[in-house]
Amino acid sequence: MASNKKSIIAKEIDKIEREFSQLNVSIKKKVGFTCKILAEFGHESGLAGQITAKISDQRYVTQALGAGLAESNERTLLEVDKQLNVIDGKGIPSPANRFHISLYEARSDIACVVHTHPLYTSALSMLGSPLIISHMDTCILYDDVGFLREWPGVPVSYDEGEVIAAALGDKSSALLAHHGLVVVADSVEKACILALQFERAAKLQIIASAAGTIQPIDAE
Repeated sequence: MASNKKSIIAKEIDKIEREFSQLNVSIKKKVGFTCKILAEFGHESGLAGQITAKISDQRYVTQALGAGLAESNERTLLEVDKQLNVIDGKGIPSPANRFHISLYEARSDIACVVHTHPLYTSALSMLGSPLIISHMDTCILYDDVGFLREWPGVPVSYDEGEVIAAALGDKSSALLAHHGLVVVADSVEKACILALQFERAAKLQIIASAAGTIQPIDAE
């Protein structure tokens, strides 16, 4: 039976969008969920990595310094301003969150930033090679990954944010040399999914490269 593939895809997407609506909970709770999910999927690396989400142009949610991803939840998260002054919550934020603020300043479409050091992404970051998207499971990132070839050092100032923003351009993610990943999105949910698929793509790349030469995937 002949079929119109594009028509079928459009109908299925419409059906999915009507069936699954966005999670109707607070941004802080979404960030708490994301911390748990990323920890479960191997993004934990001691105190390395941060998640932030924008509540408003002057208010952001992030983890408290000293709390790993697995330990973070709605009750432990902080609300901070652009200077990382704590508005609500106990503790202090990581000074590395300054580079997140620079990303928000550079792009008005960003509502969430995920920066983590998962194992395979970190290993790939040591090779001086960009992330290759060549498998259908990771095509959400196709032609949407930047590459920062030279890491500027410990990210504790707004300057590193400008360097990372340049590497990102208009893309949703970037591999940071000798470091890890950064993902930006217009929602917490999307940032979570992109971070999971980024690490999966890095894992696939390392495994496939050990066996042979990765073949490019057709753009269409």
